Amino acid sequence: MGRRTLQLVTGCVVLGLGVTLLLAPALGSDGFSTLVNGVHLATGMPFFAANMLVSGSLLGLAWLRGLPPGLGTLVQVVVVGSVVTLCLPLVGEPAALWARTLMLLVAFPVLAVGIALYLGTHLGAGPAEAPALAWDPPVPFAVSYSVVQGGGALVGWQLGAAIGPGTVAVIVLLGPVVTLVGRLLRMDPGRRSTAPSA
Repeated sequence: MGRRTLQLVTGCVVLGLGVTLLLAPALGSDGFSTLVNGVHLATGMPFFAANMLVSGSLLGLAWLRGLPPGLGTLVQVVVVGSVVTLCLPLVGEPAALWARTLMLLVAFPVLAVGIALYLGTHLGAGPAEAPALAWDPPVPFAVSYSVVQGGGALVGWQLGAAIGPGTVAVIVLLGPVVTLVGRLLRMDPGRRSTAPSA
């Protein structure tokens, strides 16, 4: 396994742990998950099918902007989904509000490290990050990611999905935090016209 592939898998595992910490407190999910849940509730289609529909649409939009899927796209979807499925029942929802709030706060650096690591390989982006990367440039990732997350949350909410303080925090904070962590880790999560060899 090459260095970049190992970094990709590690980043996706960390990202999955971050998503688990974000979802477990039940204080609101990210915009992508809110959109998927909204489509699921509004159409009655199975959650898996709604996830495929939304993911395919966002990846297709990114592809139209010149950012095709790659190995990282597949690894992100499979690894993150598997980690969340495995860990979420083990973590559970804390009873105390302070514990839920603390878990939410811990989720952000974990999410940011995972996203910065896996995007820093430039092997392909998952459905939540690909549309943001597709507009960078001209729009910086910190801004475009907030727009994608905010748009997903707004549409999902209009379709009947719940939002919360965690949703707002993802919209406002996660893009800038990923950019900051990427700089600290010397990882460039931004878009590249050509990826380096593995």
